[in-house]
Amino acid sequence: MAPMTYQDIITIEPGKRGGRPCIRGMRITVSDVLGWLAAGMSAQQIIADYPELTEADIHACLAYAADRERRLLTTI
Repeated sequence: MAPMTYQDIITIEPGKRGGRPCIRGMRITVSDVLGWLAAGMSAQQIIADYPELTEADIHACLAYAADRERRLLTTI
């Protein structure tokens, strides 16, 4: 079994949350999760508030953000 990548978790649907990247088709966006982490919440605190999320979802958000940052830097 191949390891899961953020592409398996992060979804983009034009009609959902303005086409922003979401987690597994839910209405929780990558930017929501990144904002919570930036505000100092731990993964465990986020999952306690949003039990539909998993640690893999949170790691996927971080991986997505890192990949996007790498792509932005290579295009400049």
